[in-house]
Amino acid sequence: YKGKRMVNWCPVSLTALSDEEVIMKPQNGKLYYFQVEVAEEPGTFLTIATTRPETIPGDTAVAVNPKDERFSRFIGKHVIRPIPVELPREQKLIPVVGDEAVEFEFGTGVLKVTPAHDKVDFEIGKRHHLPFIEVINADATMGELAGNDLKGLDRSVARKKSVEVLTSLGAMVKEEPYQNNVGYSERADVPIEPRLSEQWFLRYPSQKEARDVVNSGELKFYPSRWAKVFEHWMVNIQDWCISRQLWWGHRIPVWYKDGEMRCQVTSPGEGWEQDHDVLDTWFSSWLWPFATMDEATFKKFYPTTVLVTAPEILFFWVARMIMAGFEFIGKKPFKDVYLTGIVRDKLGRKMSKSLGNSPDPLDLIARFGADAVRMGVMRAAPLGQDLLFDEQQVELGRNFCNKLWNACRFRQMQGGEVEGEINPALLTGDDKWILSRLDTCIREVNKAFDDYNYAEAVHVLYRFFWNEYCDWYVEAAKASLNSGDEKLKANTVAVIDFILSNTLRIFHPLLPFITEELWQGMGYSKDMPENQGGKTIMNAPWPKPFDKDFCEYYGLNEQTLKFTEAKYDLVVQGRNLRREGNIPSNKKVKFVLKPLTKFDERDLNVIKTLLNADPLEVAENYEPAKGTPSGRNALGEIYLPMDGLIDVEAERAKLKKLLEKCEVEIKRIEDRLNNPNFSQKAPAAVLEENRKRLTEWQQKQKQSQDALAALGA
Repeated sequence: YKGKRMVNWCPVSLTALSDEEVIMKPQNGKLYYFQVEVAEEPGTFLTIATTRPETIPGDTAVAVNPKDERFSRFIGKHVIRPIPVELPREQKLIPVVGDEAVEFEFGTGVLKVTPAHDKVDFEIGKRHHLPFIEVINADATMGELAGNDLKGLDRSVARKKSVEVLTSLGAMVKEEPYQNNVGYSERADVPIEPRLSEQWFLRYPSQKEARDVVNSGELKFYPSRWAKVFEHWMVNIQDWCISRQLWWGHRIPVWYKDGEMRCQVTSPGEGWEQDHDVLDTWFSSWLWPFATMDEATFKKFYPTTVLVTAPEILFFWVARMIMAGFEFIGKKPFKDVYLTGIVRDKLGRKMSKSLGNSPDPLDLIARFGADAVRMGVMRAAPLGQDLLFDEQQVELGRNFCNKLWNACRFRQMQGGEVEGEINPALLTGDDKWILSRLDTCIREVNKAFDDYNYAEAVHVLYRFFWNEYCDWYVEAAKASLNSGDEKLKANTVAVIDFILSNTLRIFHPLLPFITEELWQGMGYSKDMPENQGGKTIMNAPWPKPFDKDFCEYYGLNEQTLKFTEAKYDLVVQGRNLRREGNIPSNKKVKFVLKPLTKFDERDLNVIKTLLNADPLEVAENYEPAKGTPSGRNALGEIYLPMDGLIDVEAERAKLKKLLEKCEVEIKRIEDRLNNPNFSQKAPAAVLEENRKRLTEWQQKQKQSQDALAALGA
């Protein structure tokens, strides 16, 4: 429909704007207090507070809240508007009206009402049938009705001039600082002007269907918090101003001739003139899901799976597409909406050329590789949050790619059949453990992908491949690979192939280039039929979580997995004993295992390999010397005899000296942090650095105390 209503007006672009094209910015302005005399009570004045004294010539009433006992008695009387000065008294009289929209707390509780230049005042004006006086032109200069003192001036200049006029009249009371939010034009970055204008408006269609599909969960937002933002906007939705006074755009399909108006795409004939306005660009964009495809493509892709976009156009585009989908097609346009964050630097600042904090992606790719950049960015991008970019994340991505490459190279060094058959009877506890961890990894990655949580997918894969596969399984598997048992070795290689084949496929969406190279280089494509894409990993089947039959066939039971976890825990404790005794990890030393359960030879070889023990003595009746460092769990006790490894007395003396230093440093930092002159005045970064150093010294103290206790001190 077409109507003259209050719109957001850009005085630079000279066009109407929708509410979504207005950016609210905090401004440090002023609140101006001035007096108006009550006409029926000479000598009685009402004080009004306003941020826009330049609009006083457009005031057509003064409003008070009828429940405000201070001013309710003035309702129905008149006040004398001070500007324009040259008007006769009878033309300056404006009524005092009672309206509950007036806030008791704002200013003095008395509101000047300018219906033609303020949205709240516009509604008050309609309710009380007030005249509308337009005193500001389209270009934000003051019009003829603003009076002799203000006409022709820019609005900002007119503000200062109106204060001068009020002061000269003795009507000015005071000024005070005032912070408020001012709407700015997204197009021109200038304050918008609420203005009466004849425009085309659209009453939003299918609002209920759009709200219901989100509230029911049929259409999901990621992150889910945006569903509440969407609902809030839909509840408070206003009719959409769809006409724009611009040169470029889809012209409004309305034609005029001799007072007649027709709405159609093409001209009705000779003498018909088309509407000069164009449609808001988003009025075209909301048709995108179904207006850009032929019938066959439309049937295939509507509704689509996911829309990936930015939160700032949730209302401009996303909400409107949902409503348009129901209105014109009768179905939602997409199933999921993923709203991204923006990329910031590691200090939290937006990337910009002026700050010089925006790296060139091509330069990063040249230095680290495309896969490293992809992984580094995804690792630092939590679901729907802003991404704090740090080049160190890309370095981590490169290091991981190297790890993946070296793991595949290690497999090739073992030789043997590629993707041979796994014999369940020859599986070790370590084999079963890593297969179980792969199953967990597949499930967690699938869930992360389903939730569009790519950072979580990266963290799950990183933990599985680097920590569990490389750090634990590969090292444990060396006991089987170097055992001299060819059947056991072949079975271990088959397990490695199974893990790598699945891992490369899971990693492929994140690291497409290196996984394709390794997939073909490892020969994992040999059984893929040509009709499935031949060699490319892109067409390899996606790994599936293991079903019950798989787990039973390969013996992936809880008991075996718990035993393996406990075995690794004993290894961790043994490594801790090394560290506490300052014994290098590459030095072969004697460990003693006092078992509390039965270990087979393969498990003992794994413990020996992982501890770099030589020998690993198994003694059920072992009686350690006093002070021998030890650790234990449900499987047994692990001991590290120190005889001949270190000079015990010298080590004790060194640890005691280190403890003394720890105590001095801890006290010094604590005294500093407890000093108000420091803690209340030091920059946050300095305080954080001191807290970090305190934690480091406390950790050193604890480690030294543990090491001293292990020596029997």
